[in-house]
Amino acid sequence: MAPKGKVYRGSVKDFQGFDANQDAEALYNAMKGFGSDKEAILDLITSRSNKQRVEICQAYKSLYGKDLIADLKYELTGKFERLIVSLMRPPAYSDAKEIKDAISGVGTDEKCLIEILASRTNQEIHDLVAAYKDAYERDLEADIVGDTSGHFKKMLVVLLQGAREEDDVVSEDLVEQDAKDLLEAGELKWGTDEAQFIYILGRRSRQHLRLVFDEYLKIAGKPIERSIRGELSGDFEKLMLAVVKCIRSTAEYFAERLYKAMKGLGTRDNTLIRIMVSRSEIDMLDIREVFRTKYEKSLHNMIKEDTSGEYKKALLKLCGGDDDAAGEFFPEAAQVAYRMWELSAVKVELRGTVQPAGDFNDDGDAQVLRKAMKGLGTDEGAIIEVVTKRSNAQRQQILKAYKAHYGRDLMADLKSELSGSLAKLILGLMLTPAQYDAKQLRKAVEGAGTDESVLIEIMATRNNQEIRAINEAYQEAYHKSLEDDLSSDTSGHFKRILVSLALGNRDEGPENLTQAHEDAKKLADVSSNDSSDSLETRFLSILCTRSYPHLRRVFQEFIKMTNHDVEHTIKKRMSGDVRDAFVAIVRSVKNKPAFFADKLYKSMKGAGTDERTLTRIMISRSEIDLFNIRGEFIDLFDKSLHHMIEKDTSGDYRKALLALCGGED
Repeated sequence: MAPKGKVYRGSVKDFQGFDANQDAEALYNAMKGFGSDKEAILDLITSRSNKQRVEICQAYKSLYGKDLIADLKYELTGKFERLIVSLMRPPAYSDAKEIKDAISGVGTDEKCLIEILASRTNQEIHDLVAAYKDAYERDLEADIVGDTSGHFKKMLVVLLQGAREEDDVVSEDLVEQDAKDLLEAGELKWGTDEAQFIYILGRRSRQHLRLVFDEYLKIAGKPIERSIRGELSGDFEKLMLAVVKCIRSTAEYFAERLYKAMKGLGTRDNTLIRIMVSRSEIDMLDIREVFRTKYEKSLHNMIKEDTSGEYKKALLKLCGGDDDAAGEFFPEAAQVAYRMWELSAVKVELRGTVQPAGDFNDDGDAQVLRKAMKGLGTDEGAIIEVVTKRSNAQRQQILKAYKAHYGRDLMADLKSELSGSLAKLILGLMLTPAQYDAKQLRKAVEGAGTDESVLIEIMATRNNQEIRAINEAYQEAYHKSLEDDLSSDTSGHFKRILVSLALGNRDEGPENLTQAHEDAKKLADVSSNDSSDSLETRFLSILCTRSYPHLRRVFQEFIKMTNHDVEHTIKKRMSGDVRDAFVAIVRSVKNKPAFFADKLYKSMKGAGTDERTLTRIMISRSEIDLFNIRGEFIDLFDKSLHHMIEKDTSGDYRKALLALCGGED
């Protein structure tokens, strides 16, 4: 069933002791008389391979002179009938039927066309074209050309040729040239040369394109997906993104499609059926594990929660197991995790959204602010315009100019004139970064209860220089050391993690491969019973002290040794604040802008807004990497940070946040 030399990764296998006549008879008996034995039908069909099902169809016709698919259609109904009938068709004919349905009648199901044509191999495309011709006596290319238009149509036609290069030998010169050509066709060009995108993404081999994408990230400072979103639009954009995703990892592409088919209200059953049927004998095991890696729940459990009846039972049989129960990683997920660490090592320029004002005049700005607060009422718009459009260093100059000019404390005036969320945002922007972080940490530890999430967010993401500056600001503002307050307000391993991070003594050197191997071995050792060398202690001694480049190498070595990503090991073997702190460090090492994008999304999704988190991150990252955070946000959540702020906040607070955000993506 698997190609020579490859491990079979499907969930449905040939049934041992298969007898086509016996199975045909069992199905006939399940459907004869009044009603039908649906359990028997689903049990039999989902436990036979497609090749065996085709033989059963032939045996059924020989024994009873009837068409098995027609009988199944007659006896079964709804989604269950669609699923069972799809399983009875050979893969190419199943794809042909899906495409025929997608382009028949009023409107076109572009998502179905994209999914099938972006993900199939050359041979699968050739088989599909032949099956379409055989089943409908029509030319597939002609039908697609007649039903689509523009660059979307052109790319579909290129994919329909099934002519992607398959040579694994890659030319480094051609990789560099293709990456350069894509950059010049999009980001560096007035308008976009879509033909160049179509030619390279439609023709080059998978191995070649993966290297092109890596090279593109190096020279463009952003992933190819982000450029495609910026340069292309509509169905053409969606198709090209699907092609890129399938080149990177077909299993990850289908895991994402399955997740989106089931998340939220309602289920996209056509998508769910199509993928579960088409991948059950190809890579369902890989899809399952990528699904669990990415969404922290098993595909089995999501199907179980989202479907019902015989339809659910049949889907679960095709799924082939529950990875939450198994608790083991499959190779594909480990490869994806390893690749993510490789990508995280690629240097990307970090950019804030707030830059120093070019025509800066501290005295002029002080006058504008005084005028905005003088007399009856307050001109919040003028305050927002000045404060959000100046760098932090310039704001410090404005504070001094205001005092010199008016003999007044600007912070005190702002505090008396503004209120609510806007006041917290504007006053936070007027503090230095170290003063602001120190204040947030103080609030997190004072009074009843401790806000551990704030302690983790700040301590796990700041560099040595920032940590040292925070310590000084904390001592100056509160006349006690940050370390003492952290020690008195927390306990156990969590306290030790925070105290270690508060020293600001993380190594800043490059990776050491020999040491990385030893460190990974230490983290992977689950057999130690020495309480002085607990798992938490070992993780602390490495995660809180090693440099980021070195930790990336450690985490790659860890995957090689255990077939697990370190984050999942932490989640599985630890709990509470200790787990959350280590996960924050790992995510910060992997991709700090993505870590903050995730926190921003969670602060706004669902009912209500966590304004403290939203304000804190928008202030603290505005001059460091908020531009990068915006990019990660749209990549992760398919919506822009600007759009989500606009939808989730209001009034002058929204205006100020959008000014810090710096643009719509």
